[in-house]
Amino acid sequence: MGTHTIIFTPTGLQATAEDGETVYEVGLKAGVDIQSICGGKGLCNRCQIEIDRGKHAKFKMDVTEDNYSKLSPTEKKAIHDGELPKGRRLSCRTKVRGNLVIDIPADSRERETSIQKKSTKFETKLNPAIRLYMVQLPIPTLEDNPSDGEALVKMLHDEHGLFVSPSHRMLIKLQGILRPSENKRTVIAVVRDGQVIIDVWPPSPFDLYGAAIDIGSTSIALYVFNLTTGEPVYETVAMNPQIRFGEDLMSRVSYIMMNKGGEVKLTAAIRTQIREMIAEAVKILELGDNQLLDVICVGNPIMHHLFIGANPIELGVAPFTLAIKDWVDIPAGQLDLGLSDMAQVSLFPLIGGHVGADTSAAYLTQIERMKGSSVLLVDIGTNAEIVLSHNGKVVAASSPTGPALEGAEISSGVRATNGAIERVRIDPDTKDYRVKVIGKEKWFDKSNIHDLDQIIPGICGSGIFEVMVELANAGLIDQSGLFKPEIAPDKFIKKGNVWTYILIEQADKPIVIQQTDIRAVQLAKAALYAGVQLLAESLKCETFDEILLAGAFGTHLDSKYVSEIGIIPNAPSNIISSIGNAAGMGAAMALLNIDERKNIIKAVKQIDKIETATEQKFQDYFINAMKFPTAPLAIKSNKRNRRRKTQ
Repeated sequence: MGTHTIIFTPTGLQATAEDGETVYEVGLKAGVDIQSICGGKGLCNRCQIEIDRGKHAKFKMDVTEDNYSKLSPTEKKAIHDGELPKGRRLSCRTKVRGNLVIDIPADSRERETSIQKKSTKFETKLNPAIRLYMVQLPIPTLEDNPSDGEALVKMLHDEHGLFVSPSHRMLIKLQGILRPSENKRTVIAVVRDGQVIIDVWPPSPFDLYGAAIDIGSTSIALYVFNLTTGEPVYETVAMNPQIRFGEDLMSRVSYIMMNKGGEVKLTAAIRTQIREMIAEAVKILELGDNQLLDVICVGNPIMHHLFIGANPIELGVAPFTLAIKDWVDIPAGQLDLGLSDMAQVSLFPLIGGHVGADTSAAYLTQIERMKGSSVLLVDIGTNAEIVLSHNGKVVAASSPTGPALEGAEISSGVRATNGAIERVRIDPDTKDYRVKVIGKEKWFDKSNIHDLDQIIPGICGSGIFEVMVELANAGLIDQSGLFKPEIAPDKFIKKGNVWTYILIEQADKPIVIQQTDIRAVQLAKAALYAGVQLLAESLKCETFDEILLAGAFGTHLDSKYVSEIGIIPNAPSNIISSIGNAAGMGAAMALLNIDERKNIIKAVKQIDKIETATEQKFQDYFINAMKFPTAPLAIKSNKRNRRRKTQ
């Protein structure tokens, strides 16, 4: 009996539920997006949820079957009728009996999550690993009667200079293509790496396709390319379903440690999501079963390991040993992605420790730019991956920024959903706010905030970043990060001895910043600052020519705020630029040009890895970087006070 805590993923919203309330009722009050045409009456079967049982160290929860009600007659009927998939419940018929972690599947969300993983422009020569060759085989005679396979191999050599070997599957299929009398013995050979005939097609206008996939801890981006023309033809982004097992990477490793078979569940979750994304792409593009044959994947070390089926548990403790580090090719059938047996999945090499394939892919897009200059490449997420080039040398490191900058573990923090605050301004004189929310073009303040047709669910990563700088610039926090409620008493409330800043008054769910939120951002910014400082010192690099921000979060940061908050040392705004989803585009470059695969395999071996977790200087830099910039208002106020004292 009493109240219980409900965590909704993938948004990370947290709500309080009374014993016996339905999950639908709780979600409705909390502003969670759950579809329901019937309004929770159990008629439409659309408000489907998944309950994640097990121990969740991150949330300090142990979710068991006792924490929620048993299947209702409505749900049993829906299962029998095939309208409720195995493992799902109807939120309107599931009653809360204890703490719960609830995942809202994509097809149950009323308002889709807006995930920012826009592609980046890149240039590379079209030279894919898989090519199509059309050849016409000679008509056999009694004097010259080679097998079908021999004839095809000879023609590919004579006409295209290839030394190839056929597969058994291909030979059987070839016979069926050549035998019809109307076919003039013309065949299309699908050749991988110029060495192996993986498939044969009858003469047709069909093209080959490939996919580049960026497996992030928060989201997954899929880009499909025509391998015949090099043109991008499709892209989509989805939330990583592993979020329900933990917001950040270490939480997921912890889940695996505490739950037997946890790694299997996380692997299944990521593969299922990717399989669904590929299936949707194939359907929309109207591709045949054997047209999408090449897939390149990148991800951080933990995502990389879980995707291929390796247990990442050793990445949870020093020395952070990798199971697989080098470039790897895997038959698609082993990964259960719904692709042809002839398809292949390849993964970029990892740099080492917690610097993964996504970082090496991002580096690939900037190799030429980083030659002969001092260039800093940073991908900010739950871990910040950092690469620095200086005087012809390259070093890399990972820094544990945590999930705060992505909206997690923040009082009003949410993922980047439609309606979430992404931009913040605070007037230094009046202390009044202006905000911009995802999905709306105009800015809102207290005069027009009621024009929004929805409750603001919270504030996302870029908004959190900006509100901290704005609080400092308005004199509402000091350099140590402590609130200064005396500056604007009407903007603060106090519960016990704890002050809370109210950004936006809102019925039932005000948007607030707590002291713990500021602390979380301080820890994140200090971790990144210390990591960069450590790399710069290792190469005796005092200044940067360029600072490149990669990834979804970095892409949407205002360079002004990056400079002001002090998250990167020696970072004037004029040298900071965003390069988009460089990891995904690095994967695309390798997909379209086999030479890029050779380039990154060679380049990674020349990068020196620095392990921040074991460097004492990292701790020193970390502590020194905790302060926020001095607020201009506070400076002016101190000057006025000093003048008064001297008068």
